[in-house]
Amino acid sequence: MSTTEGASHYTDLEHMSVRDLLVNINREDKTVPLAVEKAIPQIEALVNVIVDRMTHGGRLFYIGAGTSGRLGVVDASEIPPTYGMPHGKVIGLIAGGDGAIRKAVENAEDNATQAWKDLEEYSINRQDVLVGIAASGRTPYVIGGLNDARINGVATGCVVCNSNSLVAAAADFPIELITGPEFVTGSTRMKAGTAQKLALNMLSTTVMVKLGRVRGNKMVDMMLTNEKLVDRGVKMVMDELKIPYAEAEQLLQQHGSVRKAVDSRRNHASN
Repeated sequence: MSTTEGASHYTDLEHMSVRDLLVNINREDKTVPLAVEKAIPQIEALVNVIVDRMTHGGRLFYIGAGTSGRLGVVDASEIPPTYGMPHGKVIGLIAGGDGAIRKAVENAEDNATQAWKDLEEYSINRQDVLVGIAASGRTPYVIGGLNDARINGVATGCVVCNSNSLVAAAADFPIELITGPEFVTGSTRMKAGTAQKLALNMLSTTVMVKLGRVRGNKMVDMMLTNEKLVDRGVKMVMDELKIPYAEAEQLLQQHGSVRKAVDSRRNHASN
């Protein structure tokens, strides 16, 4: 039996006080970063492949079901506003379609042929990378998608939370985050989901940094879609150019991005 489905180390949860429940959940959560740390070499290998493919025009796809699928969709959807990457360069697909993001679609994860059909709608090809996300490591939707991708020459990776899984076997670059039994037996939205989220953060952030989407430690290509982000952008320009707020604000409005505003002023000063 997979360790994620193993019996919780705790019992009689309904008899615990609120404080004890919270303390014990937190105690289990503290083990998650250690599980992720052990997988850093695996994460590194997958990052290198993604960077290489995306540098040459490829894309990154995530597929998953349930919580795992939602995590992939979240990670993909945050790339354009955070790093100014064009929509369609990082794509998250969930078994059952976008409606499954909010409401579970019965039996969608059991269809082993649907993932490739979903991917074909985006004309996935040899330039791209496909990452399957499955806490259990045995989701048919993900296994089928990875196998079909390999047959068609697409580089494959995965993020799973059990060792020696079918999903990992179907991936060229597997990431195994061994998180063990959940506080509530089998509730993999807890530790397993947290571990997957941490790994995806590391994966996509490192890829974006290596693709030049961060300067220093700042999101210089972020989309200025609300007042908070505009204010953050102005302060970035202020900090980089050592100019007053009003001047930085005008420069940002003129050029539309932190990178362009800073580069424009520096280029002008050097000419």
